Amino acid sequence: MSVMLFLRYKQFVEQCVDPEFRGFVSIEPPKEASFGDFTTNIAMILSKMLRRNPMEIAEEICGKLRENDQIEKVEVKKPGFINLFIPDRVFIDHIPTILDKNFGKSDIGKGKSINVEYVSANPTGPIHAGHVRGAVSGDVLARLLDFVGYRVTKEFYINDAGRQVEILARSLYYRYLEQLGAAESGFPDNCYPGEYLVDTAKKIVGKIGDKFVSKSESEWLDFFKEFAMSDIMADIKEDLGALGVHHDVFSSEKKLIQDGAVNRILNLLKEKGLVYQGVLPRPKSGDADDWEEREQLLFKSTLFGDDSDRPLQKSDGSWTYFASDIAYHADKINRGFGEMIDFWGADHGGYVKRMQAAVSALSDGKIRLDVKLVQLVRLLENGREAKMSKRAGTFVTARDIIEKVGKDVVRFIMLTRRDDVSLDFDFQKVVDQSRDNPVFYVQYAYARSHSVIRLFQKTFPDADVSNIDNSYLWLLGDSDIQLAKILADWPRQVIMAAQKHEPHRIAFFLSEIAAVFHSFWNQGKDNALLRFVLPDNYEKTCARIVLLKAMQNVIESAFDIIGVTPIEELR
Repeated sequence: MSVMLFLRYKQFVEQCVDPEFRGFVSIEPPKEASFGDFTTNIAMILSKMLRRNPMEIAEEICGKLRENDQIEKVEVKKPGFINLFIPDRVFIDHIPTILDKNFGKSDIGKGKSINVEYVSANPTGPIHAGHVRGAVSGDVLARLLDFVGYRVTKEFYINDAGRQVEILARSLYYRYLEQLGAAESGFPDNCYPGEYLVDTAKKIVGKIGDKFVSKSESEWLDFFKEFAMSDIMADIKEDLGALGVHHDVFSSEKKLIQDGAVNRILNLLKEKGLVYQGVLPRPKSGDADDWEEREQLLFKSTLFGDDSDRPLQKSDGSWTYFASDIAYHADKINRGFGEMIDFWGADHGGYVKRMQAAVSALSDGKIRLDVKLVQLVRLLENGREAKMSKRAGTFVTARDIIEKVGKDVVRFIMLTRRDDVSLDFDFQKVVDQSRDNPVFYVQYAYARSHSVIRLFQKTFPDADVSNIDNSYLWLLGDSDIQLAKILADWPRQVIMAAQKHEPHRIAFFLSEIAAVFHSFWNQGKDNALLRFVLPDNYEKTCARIVLLKAMQNVIESAFDIIGVTPIEELR
């Protein structure tokens, strides 16, 4: 389907389908080629709105579609699917457009301001594989949204307040005493045992010597908190940089609390009548950790779709994490973001409804918070669970993974499953040069296409590959058209991935392109007429070189979004 045809269809959906139904409308290639190039369920969605027979609606729509000269045939299939058949000439005519470096870009975002928050790890140690997956998905989604015209801010929320920061400071103090030979034997309970704090402790010794030896906790605690936070965040930023991930904003929970943001937001919620003193019933299951049998300050979360009202203050008077998070999301709203996307670990699933309820309350239902839950990554070495990192003590760090296989491999593999599905990352398989390795499979297609162009230049030394006449494209045959069709689908893929906030779709699409290309390549082994370079047919060879350059352009564009460097020649 041409870009304009798809965008006109999208515009039609926006004009004719109520917002609550739009997300259910689809237009995509059918599973069976006999059903055409695209199939859509729009008639069945409209039938729910209009309370009419979907087959009748489908026939009415088809009457209009048949007037479009970019559609060869339209048919209706029960219970109301519309199948569209696009003539080959549309795809042939479209190849010069695919060669444009801006192909696939659009302005569906219309410059709207959107905040993408990802990683946001507790800065109590190095980031690990789970953080890496969220980092890649968040970063790729941010790039994708920028590609379609949104004004994107990439944000990291630093959880630098609360009990875990005090535990970190005490762990660092013990490592500090170790360096000076003043530590008691045996690592203290309830502390972080990883060796990553040893280097930080050495820096402190170099800076202040034995200043805090034999001092009371009240004298050294704040200093060790600040030093640990600063040093670990520098480490985290360095690891993220090695992964190709860079944030625009780093927001501090501690600063929000110190600036009185939590108090201000709680006062606002009180003015709205959304906060009260009450006693929650004991949960039957799940959120028992939040429950205390006492009167406490509660947010009326159930008014906005949550399962229970939620506590805002602990028994010691300090704010709950939820209260701080409300203030943080209120800060995002005040900064003018009309939409927010958060990437969280899968273990925070029970937290989603309450946070969405808070955003709805703060914005009077005008602002959407989409939470993407990122499932676990299982690291394997030759099929067995990878050993933990000595430096981290309990897990394999991001730095371990990147150093072992490289940034590009890590980024691509993290997108080979939906975020809400667990992922196996086998160190051996991801560097194997085989079809089972999705990174290699796509890179090999790109490299092979460059080898074809080198062969073309050797076979026809006087040809100018940068200035081949597009009129040759009419010589393309059925096998070539299959590749042209999938390349023409790039704008639709981009828009769907951006609208659904599903960055993995870009990696999936790259694998589809590679599969079509490699299949075409393999056909040439058995049929000389299907080879890309035909020594006795300059014109048809030129047509296929133009097609390959179009493929390279799409792969380069997709690689740029997912942050992977295309390789012209594999070794």
